[in-house]
Amino acid sequence: MLFNILLSVLILITQDSCNRSTNYDDQETSDIQYFINTHPQVNFELKPSGLYYYEVKKGHGLLAQTHDTAYAFFSLKFLDGTVLQTNFNTKDTLIFSVNEGIFIKGFDEGITYMSEGGESLLIVPSSLGYGSAGRSDYIPGYTPLFFDIVLARIKPGPGPGKK
Repeated sequence: MLFNILLSVLILITQDSCNRSTNYDDQETSDIQYFINTHPQVNFELKPSGLYYYEVKKGHGLLAQTHDTAYAFFSLKFLDGTVLQTNFNTKDTLIFSVNEGIFIKGFDEGITYMSEGGESLLIVPSSLGYGSAGRSDYIPGYTPLFFDIVLARIKPGPGPGKK
């Protein structure tokens, strides 16, 4: 008898947590769709991973390859326009190894579609960002992110500090 009660409570808790997760997923999908609908001049391409990608300016240099060293300017925002980080107002590029898991999956993937000299916009769903847990310091769970990236330079080969 006690086992059946405990099992019933466990099932209800699991269903409730799944429903909450589904609600957050639905809200995130709705937020992304609203952002896209309110920016009709930007024709985002939905990639198989769930990343939304738009090439503002086609680059004419090297295509970013895994393990290359990239030099980029970027801004990271919430979909409401709140700026979380940017280096556009500096002369210092972000220097990093391409697609090596240093950054969130959506950023890593987006860079690999870019060529040196290009500019792209990304909408990164939480599944390719900070997930359901978020980042406790300032990004809540289930939060899509928006990136504006200018790929200033690509240096072929292993990234910074690699041999």
